[in-house]
Amino acid sequence: MFLQCVNPNCLSEDNPLDASVCADCGTLLERRHLWAIGDGAEAFAVGTQVGDRYHVMAPHIWLDMRPAKPPEAPPELPPSVLPYLKLFPYRLHVPTIYGFCIADSTAVLLLENAPIDRSGSPLPSLSASLRGAPAVRQVYWLWQLLELWVPLLEAGVASSVLVDENLRVEGWRVWVRSLYGDFQAEEGVPPVSELATLWQSWLPSLQPAIADPVRDLCRFMKEGDDTPAKLRAIATRLNQLLLDQAAQLPLRLKVAAATSPGPHQPLNEDACFPQPGHAPTATDAAVLPYLVMVCDGVGGHAGGEVASQMAVRSMQLQIRTMLADVMEETALLTPDIVTQQLESILRIVNNTIASQNDTQGREARDRMGTTLVMALQLPQKIATARGNANAHELYLLHLGDSRAYWLTPDYCQLLTVDDDLAGREVRLGRSLYRDALRRKDGGALVQALGTRNADAIYPTIQRFVVEEDGVLMLCSDGLSDNDRVSQHWPDVMRAFAKGKLTLEGCAKTWVELANQHNRHDNTSVVLLECRVSDRAQFIDPESSTTDISMPDLSESARVLLYGDPPEPVAAPTGSRRRRRQGVSLPLLIAAGVLAGMAMVGLAGWLVWQRLNPTPSTPQPVPESTESAE
Repeated sequence: MFLQCVNPNCLSEDNPLDASVCADCGTLLERRHLWAIGDGAEAFAVGTQVGDRYHVMAPHIWLDMRPAKPPEAPPELPPSVLPYLKLFPYRLHVPTIYGFCIADSTAVLLLENAPIDRSGSPLPSLSASLRGAPAVRQVYWLWQLLELWVPLLEAGVASSVLVDENLRVEGWRVWVRSLYGDFQAEEGVPPVSELATLWQSWLPSLQPAIADPVRDLCRFMKEGDDTPAKLRAIATRLNQLLLDQAAQLPLRLKVAAATSPGPHQPLNEDACFPQPGHAPTATDAAVLPYLVMVCDGVGGHAGGEVASQMAVRSMQLQIRTMLADVMEETALLTPDIVTQQLESILRIVNNTIASQNDTQGREARDRMGTTLVMALQLPQKIATARGNANAHELYLLHLGDSRAYWLTPDYCQLLTVDDDLAGREVRLGRSLYRDALRRKDGGALVQALGTRNADAIYPTIQRFVVEEDGVLMLCSDGLSDNDRVSQHWPDVMRAFAKGKLTLEGCAKTWVELANQHNRHDNTSVVLLECRVSDRAQFIDPESSTTDISMPDLSESARVLLYGDPPEPVAAPTGSRRRRRQGVSLPLLIAAGVLAGMAMVGLAGWLVWQRLNPTPSTPQPVPESTESAE
């Protein structure tokens, strides 16, 4: 049995299963381990070959030996697969349909992105992993199950998190192995009390610090009917328990960034924060190391680069205001409230860019815009025995196809889902993902910042809790294209873990890999190293003044291209979520007005720089910012 090379210029099928690279062209061999389900999946013995394509490695675990060949799919998708398609945005926790295999009159459904490790072995079950796990991780797993409850309920598959053996874990992440329909539950809708019953069976495995609070929460979950108010109350209590446990750990942050126009691109339309090559000032000290972001501009010369720079600078100003207000809050802001605030900020930034498009008369494809992937470590304070401590919350805001990964020496987890046409077709139930990717326009963006009014954008905002050592990587598609991250992360993270690469060296290495292998685009990488162990010493974030920001603009530069700056557009009143409390929305809008005025000037400065390339002497810039608590 041999493995096919995925290089379209090679496609050699002479590679042994234990080989790592193609013997003919040297391309890394791709191993797609699939979870096979259906009545016929168990009919094939381990070690056999199915349909001249799949190798049965273990019960229900098949290896695709022809990964360059499109998987089979019926002309019309059966209704039973629709939940997988609708839940595509939850790929971090839910598998994706790869295709079908029809052999010996038996139809087998094949799932990719399933809880299987790189060697083809199933990941451990949640119930087995609970024993001996730290309290914070135990609560984090429960929190993720609760977060999945409503979307799975809406898709008719909430029973998937009620089957003990179906729940798997990879480090901090909970993974559902396959989806179970709710048709067997009474009236087709399982109550949240059934989730409480499962949790009660785990009580003997929970750490003493959380056993009693979880026991009390389970009793509450079994009281009365399921209502939105009751689910919010459950979430509030569990969230408080989670952050109380996370705050017991230290949190040390370190930032590094690298960017390149690429081997064949004269212009770099990417922008990132922090941004190498720009002199640091004290203006943005309040947002480092808490804020990192990558933007990939679209719209061509003097368009994409302007939009990405505008987005970076405007987000810095807005987040600075938000952080200042959060520091003054005495009550803990819930994830729902923080999400609303971040969404409001994003809409202000969007309309600042959209207003610039309108002022310049840009229409249709000529309108400039940018992708955005942004992480904010929100330093809310929790009272602990050693005083106030960081709650370890990490918010991830995403729009477009720039990506976020969580990297450790043990695994690489893609945290975001691209806002492209292929993904939209899957979410609408029209196509399997592999089929949609083969479309010529499959990678076309359906979401971007600034191309349309804020009412037409739907950002994804996720909340994570940092409870293990790892590196959050934000990158533009100049790196992530062709699965470069999943191919090379073991070597990069292994070198980093052994001290052979610094964080700054990792950022540069990722950019070099993109330039060597993808070569077609700009590349930007920002790394946020998060440590909760005591293996490194860092600088206190409260005393750190190191930051990187964009240069100020002269009035003449503003007027050079655009004349008098137009008034910025405030965030629309018809936001998808109604804001209830927390940071003052008028303050955010006021900050947006100031940011808009600065952004119009920034656009003029960027174009003026292109028209007048006077050489200048750059200021030295530190490539990292370190923090600790």
